[in-house]
Amino acid sequence: MDQPGYRAKAFLRRAADFIWPPRSLVSRERGAGKGPLTPDEFTRIRFLDSAVCDRCGTPHGVDAGEGAVCAACIARPPRWDRARAAFVYDPSSRRLVLDLKRSGRRDGLATFGAWMARAGAPLLAEADMIVPVPLHYFRLASRGFNQSGWLAQAVAREAGLPVILDALRRTRRTPTQGGLSARARRRNVAGAFTVRRPAAARISGRRVLLVDDVLTTGATLAACTRALKQAGARQVDVLVLARVVREVDVTI
Repeated sequence: MDQPGYRAKAFLRRAADFIWPPRSLVSRERGAGKGPLTPDEFTRIRFLDSAVCDRCGTPHGVDAGEGAVCAACIARPPRWDRARAAFVYDPSSRRLVLDLKRSGRRDGLATFGAWMARAGAPLLAEADMIVPVPLHYFRLASRGFNQSGWLAQAVAREAGLPVILDALRRTRRTPTQGGLSARARRRNVAGAFTVRRPAAARISGRRVLLVDDVLTTGATLAACTRALKQAGARQVDVLVLARVVREVDVTI
């Protein structure tokens, strides 16, 4: 490591934090703590870095051991191979996700990438590449960004893996999934994704890590997984920033 260069960068980071104190990702207040969250805000986030279902990433009530699978996934296995989430999507974490998803707030991306890399460490250890869930062209043009692409790049920087931002294409403009039942979500995105021809050769026979912002029912991720496996992907794992957890969770 270049020690003088490292020390210079560390000094500049500390100077920047002194002049422009970090703004809390939740309260938006400056100087509320040394990190992106205050200690109280941090303790309210339900992180999912242990004791989760190996297939869908939902938390187990007790640590059932490595590779344990929940009853819902035994009854109806998801299309993907494994899934992990950094934290639970709930009232305490909602603002973190919505500020990124709807407002395009990027100052939390490095933190989110580190959280996701920690939760998805076993998946990243086996992945050959990272692929984000795409937006339809018109939605991307109107919004100006794809938050899943940003998250994929943040995770890739943490893991040192290649990311193919345009590997998947959304072939039709689907209505928003918000407010739809699990069955309606599946119908909404059925056949809505395909792998772009230039990316197909890179994906065939490889292990792909599919990245998105939130896992609710898993309909979108399942549709993307199907497209990737049809293109020859050897394995498709899923890594998201947050996932919804219900008392009786039905992921598929």
